[in-house]
Amino acid sequence: MSYLNALPNYLWRSGLRLMALMVVMILAGCSILPESPISQVYLLPANPSSSAGGPELGQSLRIVQPNTSQFLSSSRIAVQPQGSEITIYSGSRWSDPTSVLVRNRLIQEFRAAGRFSSVSSDDDNLQVDYELSGDLSSFQTVYTAGQGEVVIRFDARLVRLSDRRAVATRSFVVRQPIDGRSMEHVVIAFGAASDQFAAQTVVWTQQQVASNR
Repeated sequence: MSYLNALPNYLWRSGLRLMALMVVMILAGCSILPESPISQVYLLPANPSSSAGGPELGQSLRIVQPNTSQFLSSSRIAVQPQGSEITIYSGSRWSDPTSVLVRNRLIQEFRAAGRFSSVSSDDDNLQVDYELSGDLSSFQTVYTAGQGEVVIRFDARLVRLSDRRAVATRSFVVRQPIDGRSMEHVVIAFGAASDQFAAQTVVWTQQQVASNR
């Protein structure tokens, strides 16, 4: 009879121990779940060139944010790991949306060249002589057979605002190999590709303005 009376207490204590064990197991399970990666924010490296200098053109220029796809319009760093698949580097992003990065890099290069009387952005909304805009179709890394490179494709339009005429257009394509596998190597390659792209764009724009004054 005493054994039967003690049985409910034994079952109750066993239940408590089982519940405690389950709580410990749940907490232990939570500790081994993967943590969210810390987001790394990168500035676009820049090394303005002085080779595009020359006599002043006596003209003012506005640089407009390029049109781009919805995927490239964010601050995510894009990558094509294989074929036509496009994705992003997890946990890494640019300090600004891609279109703003490209516009600001061009402004920096034009100002370093010093041939325009003023260089402004579409945010300033100043009265100017010429406007440079375009379509940015690529600003990403592309991997082929394990080798990565940064690819920039930009279709530029130079418009003379006095008569709203497009005086020149040109397609720019720049490829820069990635010398390493870390995210820092990727960012360095983006900077080198952007330097080439900006220098080429400045030389071409200055030539067009000089011939259309």
